[in-house]
Amino acid sequence: MRELTIGEAARQAGVGVETIRFYERRGLIDRPLKPHGSGFRIYPAEQIKRIKFIRQAQQIGFSLKEIHELLALRADPKADCSMVREQAVAKLEEVRRKIEQLRQIDSALEALIAVCPGCGALQACSILDTLVEPSRGPVPRIEAEGPLPTASPQRTRQRNGRFGGNNRGTINKRSGPP
Repeated sequence: MRELTIGEAARQAGVGVETIRFYERRGLIDRPLKPHGSGFRIYPAEQIKRIKFIRQAQQIGFSLKEIHELLALRADPKADCSMVREQAVAKLEEVRRKIEQLRQIDSALEALIAVCPGCGALQACSILDTLVEPSRGPVPRIEAEGPLPTASPQRTRQRNGRFGGNNRGTINKRSGPP
């Protein structure tokens, strides 16, 4: 492989140029020096493998801090595969805790939605009332260590112009009061 400009490196690694710059700022990859007389930094071909490693590790849930630790282990001739395995086991345990929290959130949302009439004035909205005063509704307390997992809602426009949806790809067909 030959040496590459940042644009070429980004294309071959399947990321954007800004991703490479971000990885450089975070210390995950080295930032090459500008050669004399040329305005372009030249990236060695080995960087492509490192960038792909980082992306793959991100896709299976490792944080950038954890990836930094994995890269350090990878470069350490004294490191042992068991050290990497320990990190993977810890990540799996974290993922399973998050899945359990998401199941609890799912149950809580199902309970809120089940008692909601889906129409009427906001002053009588059972979902909003329960969020303001949890003792008024059917939502169980969610036990969590650290922050709860979050997801931005995908909103769908109903025929009557209001937003709704249940994040399962279906739309509430009700177009007004029953």
